[in-house]
Amino acid sequence: MHDLRQADVDIITLGQYMQPTPEHLPVQEYIEPAQFERLKEIGLDMGFKYVESGPLVRSSYHAEKHLF
Repeated sequence: MHDLRQADVDIITLGQYMQPTPEHLPVQEYIEPAQFERLKEIGLDMGFKYVESGPLVRSSYHAEKHLF
């Protein structure tokens, strides 16, 4: 996140990789929702204008709400 802020990124999404089929890479670790909440707090404290963080979040997750 530090590198993204240094590059003036304002919005970040953090989600959990889910293996779509057995042919894709396996999940290495399941992240608990509380850890996603903590990452959101850290991101906001670092100066991101918006952080969407959760196990089911994807890069387009509610994106239109946070562009302006």
